[in-house]
Amino acid sequence: MKVIASSLRKGNVVDKDGKLYVILSAENIHPGKGTPVTQLDMRRISDGVKVSERYRTTEQVERAHVEDREHTFLYQDGEGFHFMNPESYDQIAVSADVVGDAAPYLQEGMSVTLSVHEGVGIALELPQRAVYEVVETEPVTKGQTASSSYKPAILSNGVKSAVPPHITVGTRIVVMTADGSYVERAKD
Repeated sequence: MKVIASSLRKGNVVDKDGKLYVILSAENIHPGKGTPVTQLDMRRISDGVKVSERYRTTEQVERAHVEDREHTFLYQDGEGFHFMNPESYDQIAVSADVVGDAAPYLQEGMSVTLSVHEGVGIALELPQRAVYEVVETEPVTKGQTASSSYKPAILSNGVKSAVPPHITVGTRIVVMTADGSYVERAKD
């Protein structure tokens, strides 16, 4: 289906010259003089090559038909990351370049939104927040003020995060999957 370039967003899939591209970033640029343009940074799904394109904001772009479905993460092996559709129990393997930066945040049994085009997983969206355990951090320093003095911590998934001074090793915390930032102590 054709859509105007300015309506495209990150994660959308477009069909350009018979090849599928997933949009990594979309920025509308309005210069003081001249026509506004939409700058798209895209990754070709077939081989992972990144390209950058500019379209006039009113230009028509072919948007590919993609189904976004809930899937459950099962495991990772040499073939890639394996997900299961909880309704049909169909399994799908997704390559590491599609998962990308989301890989450390995947947990067994985690529910994710997987974009599928003709039976192939092309994009992955994690839940906004997830719970991880702190495996390494500095001990609490007595007399330290309660001001916003965060200390570094390493989580069970290997990601580094900044946590408040009261968080100790073994504490389960909620983090944003977009950047690994601390949200709160887990309520469990």
